[in-house]
Amino acid sequence: MHTVLLDHIKKYITLTEDEAGLICAKLKLIQIKKKDFLLSAGKVCRANYFVSKGLLRLYFVNKKEQEQITQFGMEGWWVTDYDSLDSQKPSRFYIQAVEDAEVIAWNKDVQEELIRAIPQLEKYFRLILQRAYAATQRRIEYMYSFTDEERYRHFSNLYPDFLQRVPQYMLASYLGFTPQFLSKIRAKKA
Repeated sequence: MHTVLLDHIKKYITLTEDEAGLICAKLKLIQIKKKDFLLSAGKVCRANYFVSKGLLRLYFVNKKEQEQITQFGMEGWWVTDYDSLDSQKPSRFYIQAVEDAEVIAWNKDVQEELIRAIPQLEKYFRLILQRAYAATQRRIEYMYSFTDEERYRHFSNLYPDFLQRVPQYMLASYLGFTPQFLSKIRAKKA
């Protein structure tokens, strides 16, 4: 049940069978139905979630009462509110299943315990966070330097299968424009 996570970790560091067993013994598998929440605004985030199956979204509700998606999490990706997880203060974000999903919860205390037992896990998380940060920097660059249509075309070229899994209004929220504008862009392509 933890094979996807262990395979992901092994792309970055080497694990012995005993270390892999220790990781599996400490982590919790959660089944989550489409539209259910792992985290709601106002609650403290207690874990980092590795998506082994399905699709999640992380979003907040802006001052206009609109959902603003900041991250998707699909198979092999991590999703959490790092600010809330680190500070243990209430989150401003929601983590919701877009599809039925299976996630592995990596609790903050368990992570510290596992890093003490398996020090190279610190390298794994450093590399994962570096990649996530770089992706966030690229996304910010695209938001400021690409037109809306260029941003959509770029995203659709990078993640063509993803477009089939996400409702149009969610994709528009993530890319920073309205669903109506996305409909116009897609109509041009046809």
